[in-house]
Amino acid sequence: MQSVVILYECDRDADLTALWDMSEVGVRETNRKGRKGRKGRKQRNIYGATFQDADLTGAIMPDGEVYKPIASQVEIGKQETSLEKVISMTRKVIHTDNAPAPVGPYNQAIAASGQFVFVAGQIAIDPRLGDVVYTDDVKKQTEQVLANLEAILTAAGATFQDVVKTTVFLADMNDFAAVNAVYAKYFPEDTAPARACVQVSRLPKDVLVEIDAIAVISG
Repeated sequence: MQSVVILYECDRDADLTALWDMSEVGVRETNRKGRKGRKGRKQRNIYGATFQDADLTGAIMPDGEVYKPIASQVEIGKQETSLEKVISMTRKVIHTDNAPAPVGPYNQAIAASGQFVFVAGQIAIDPRLGDVVYTDDVKKQTEQVLANLEAILTAAGATFQDVVKTTVFLADMNDFAAVNAVYAKYFPEDTAPARACVQVSRLPKDVLVEIDAIAVISG
């Protein structure tokens, strides 16, 4: 916040119209009577003006100097402007015939800029129960995993369409087709994010599937 305090000393009957014309940014009058001087001298008052969040660049100050903002204030202004320019979301599907075509609901790559949201790997825990559900059904576990992902994305102001990358972890690669069928309901092939899928020796709480995600949103 920019705050400038200016004190004016003038004759008691001086015309302060110009000062009050500047009061749109906030002026405070301290109207303090001066001491009585020798006979014949006029009584003088002191007036104070406080300016907050005012652009005083180029203004003539009481000492006759031209006001200039300090360097740090100028730099902060530039940083804020630059930040606003950066945080605007763009998302583009990348495709090339020089690499293998996707064999599922994903794309070769997604080019994106904006504010990144990194969603931790989700497993089939029902937040209402606090425990793993559907321990022997990989399709239903995948539904719960995607429901958990959606809840977190929503809390971050994002949707599945903002997701640019996912990783699917399977306890058994033989479950790939079943998981893929559920996954495809949430990510249409033409706009689906880039994806990696791997089999691991074991997953937390011995679940069958885990999925993490990266999304990009505008600020």
